[in-house]
Amino acid sequence: MQYPADGQSDGTATVQFPRPGFLASVFRDLGAEEEQEPGGVVAGRPSGGTAGDGPSGDGPAAGRGPTGAGPSDPDPAGPGPGPGRADHGTGHSGPAEADQDEAVAAHARAAALTHHRTRTVQAEHDRLADLLRRAALPVSAMDFESQLRHYQPRPYPADGPVAAEDSEPRWEDYAPAEPPAADPDSGPSRRLLDSGYQRELAQARLTHQRALREWRTRRAEAGSPAADESRRAHEAAEEARARAVREYNESLEECRRAYRLAEPAAVESLLERALAAAETATQDLPAPCRAVFRPLTRTAVLDLDLPPLDLVPSLTGYRLDPDGDMRPVPRPPADRATDYLRLVARLALRALQAADAVDTDEILAGVVLNGWLRDPAAAEPLCLVSVDADRDALARTRLLPPGTPYEERDDEGVYADAEQDEALVRLRQLGAAVTPDPYDRAGVQPAARAGATVPAASDLSANEFAQLVRDLLTRGGIAQWSVRLRGPAGLVATGEGAPGTALPGRWVVWASRDTASVGAEQIETLAEAVGEESAERGLRLTTGRFTEEVLDLTAEESHRHIHLIDGDGVRELAHTHLGLPLATGG
Repeated sequence: MQYPADGQSDGTATVQFPRPGFLASVFRDLGAEEEQEPGGVVAGRPSGGTAGDGPSGDGPAAGRGPTGAGPSDPDPAGPGPGPGRADHGTGHSGPAEADQDEAVAAHARAAALTHHRTRTVQAEHDRLADLLRRAALPVSAMDFESQLRHYQPRPYPADGPVAAEDSEPRWEDYAPAEPPAADPDSGPSRRLLDSGYQRELAQARLTHQRALREWRTRRAEAGSPAADESRRAHEAAEEARARAVREYNESLEECRRAYRLAEPAAVESLLERALAAAETATQDLPAPCRAVFRPLTRTAVLDLDLPPLDLVPSLTGYRLDPDGDMRPVPRPPADRATDYLRLVARLALRALQAADAVDTDEILAGVVLNGWLRDPAAAEPLCLVSVDADRDALARTRLLPPGTPYEERDDEGVYADAEQDEALVRLRQLGAAVTPDPYDRAGVQPAARAGATVPAASDLSANEFAQLVRDLLTRGGIAQWSVRLRGPAGLVATGEGAPGTALPGRWVVWASRDTASVGAEQIETLAEAVGEESAERGLRLTTGRFTEEVLDLTAEESHRHIHLIDGDGVRELAHTHLGLPLATGG
């Protein structure tokens, strides 16, 4: 009903249907179906598209006269809405108000979508934080002792505890308790007249007789052919279980003997099982690691497949501009690169820890780990991290943070600076080469490649080459080995040769992997180092060649204490002292 300004009815009845407001607009834009009400009226909208919903085919004038007055209006030309009369009966809201409502609804939809996308980005950040935590969990050593199986015989059911207690049923175990006498002086005849006691007594006798028959039946069947066959089948199954466990342990012991002999297949098998077991904490993050063992230098080369770059979120979230546009908020590129390197460092440390923990017999002299980013669009994988660590370095370095492996800080959220991240710090303490920016595809040079079965000197890492030179000269008689300088191209060391050996006295050794010929200047430098170290002899070892000038110089009396070994001599020493070949190459 519509009332005039004086508060009295003017006789005009106007029906005002609710217009689709804010919530209706939001639900409609989110794809929610409008609920159909009885009578063909959609919730929030009249069935005829009538008054109060703006212009339509059947607009406000439907069912009215030309002036829009209702059928109950006695005066179609009655007074319009004047200053003292509000326009509440027409149902029109005006174009300006409709546009304002639509703008509010659009802004609300944009705000809801912005919030939803921001929550999605936050879920990606939470997953990365969880991966960082789980990747830092310590791994269990998968050595030979932990892989041994033990046989525990299972008893035959007829010989088990139940059968041992299966004695002849006794009446005393079934007899009901006698009812207490009302008169202490009354005899047992009074209890015999108790009807309840008599019923319990009869039921107990039936139960005892049934149990007795079942027991006698089991006793009779125990010696039957079927029972004998069941026992024989059980014993055969137990014998097969014991034989399987015994054969497995024997094969494991055979692998252990092969591992102690540094056979490549046995060492690689043990390493890859340990590396696969280390991945159990992050099965949702595939990071397979393959192992290749080089018996020449007793070094394992691990190739670790790194996770894709898009695993680290590139956005902080989304924000809504004042004009209603939703804009992504990108993260600083340095922060994203740091987060990826933190994950890479944890995966690399975990692989190194697995290899170190499984080598209980100390077969490995060192480990080389290369982290490869394999992009299907790229022709070749990109090396982002490379570690060349000998056994002493692995023993001195704690591979994983102590205590809580992952700790969130209030001032930095789930992220930390690359220079302060403990995993990256410990990786660099091992002399690792780490890419400065993985998203710029800035690769590093691998310390060594696990390619050829018989490596050349150029295929070896710096630690491998140093280990090879030390093994060759130690087998030749030089003891008390002490490395003074070491780099990617070679090393300088001192050693003592026992009297009576092929290399007696104090030595200064300069070994390098040279592709160019060694000139006389290096021989003069070595001669000066021999004098400074108060040594007796000097040894210049190279995988390349010496010039004719060097050969003439060492033939002179002043330089006869300088000895030369070229690439052919290195390969001959490797075959003589180590029994292993070294391929030709720089």
